[in-house]
Amino acid sequence: AGVIFLTLEDETGTANIIVWKQVYEAFRKAVIAGRLVRVTGRIQRDGPTTHLIAERVEDVSELLATLGRPVMIDANDGRADETKRPVGGSIRSTARHPREQARKLFPSRDFH
Repeated sequence: AGVIFLTLEDETGTANIIVWKQVYEAFRKAVIAGRLVRVTGRIQRDGPTTHLIAERVEDVSELLATLGRPVMIDANDGRADETKRPVGGSIRSTARHPREQARKLFPSRDFH
């Protein structure tokens, strides 16, 4: 009781996200509704297993609309635990609601 476990996954592997009750209460909407989340916290390693103790959870689902845009890819990006702070600039999408985001990601192909 009082803890939530999430799994964060990318092309290099997976990490277990541990969200304690007080962090969950502060970032509840992002934890529940986020289709893509950015988690900030402390990394703990136990052999091959990586844990991230969440201190902040942000819903960045609007970034899903930017997938496939070549200008969004930084050739200098490395492992997530070695990355530098992101450079400023707004890349927010106009699609705020998950339904609008889904329409942009998966356009309809009506054959009537």
